[in-house]
Amino acid sequence: MSATLLDGTALSRTVRNEVKDRVSALVAAGHRAPKLVAVLAGDDPASETYVGMKQRACAWVGIESETLRMSGATSQEEAEAVIRRLNADASVDGVLVQHPLPKHIDEAAVLRLLDPAKDVDGVTPASMGALLAGDDRAFAACTPLGIMELLSRYDIPVEGKRAVVIGRSVILGKPLALLLLARNATVTICHSRTRDLADRTREADLLFAAIGKPEMIKASMIKPGAVVVDAGYNRVEGRKADVGDVDFEPTSEVAAYITPVPGGVGPMTIAMLLRNTTEAAERRAATAP
Repeated sequence: MSATLLDGTALSRTVRNEVKDRVSALVAAGHRAPKLVAVLAGDDPASETYVGMKQRACAWVGIESETLRMSGATSQEEAEAVIRRLNADASVDGVLVQHPLPKHIDEAAVLRLLDPAKDVDGVTPASMGALLAGDDRAFAACTPLGIMELLSRYDIPVEGKRAVVIGRSVILGKPLALLLLARNATVTICHSRTRDLADRTREADLLFAAIGKPEMIKASMIKPGAVVVDAGYNRVEGRKADVGDVDFEPTSEVAAYITPVPGGVGPMTIAMLLRNTTEAAERRAATAP
């Protein structure tokens, strides 16, 4: 067996075209284009790269984007003041607080201040609480949302399937489990301290790896014919290419579907950010006087 690739790069282009059409329709109806503001503090190179990618993606679909850069010495009070200002700015539809903030800043406190209507990255406690309650007005975290979009667009059944999520972060593992539950999957969450992990993974019809350990998931841990979604992205010293949490080549001979790294989950994360931002702008336009 050779697994079918879940091509996030190709699908993200489709989603971006759809978003571009929605932005054009919004502007044609006399409304302004959506606007996304990224808040970036410090000088983390990965964050700079990621924000740059988002800016280019915004420009392509017609979303206005802005990056507010703060120094690594920014105080808690200054960071919170920025969020309050963006909450009050009627021209801003979405706010992205780029992780990580400098260690001396209480990131959770900053996120608690963000207006859920502008939380297009789906990371605030209010957004996650609404997701738990099944409130579809909440924006879901972009990476889990992108994963669910991959499953939908490839017509992969979720209802009644046994899903195993390896990872319990608040921006990936936990919200992904909730989205799967909403689609009537039977969900098990595993993590670094799960005993007999391979026994759990071999039960999975749908396996999602988001634990942050390079190639930890081996082919021997996969149920034949399973769907394997690798949300990991790891740099390994001495290797030119980055790798996921799944040992890709052997696993692709066991699974029915698998995501590549890169080119699987990553492009879908940005596509969902664009879609959430456009959705926020459409909601704003619908309630405008």
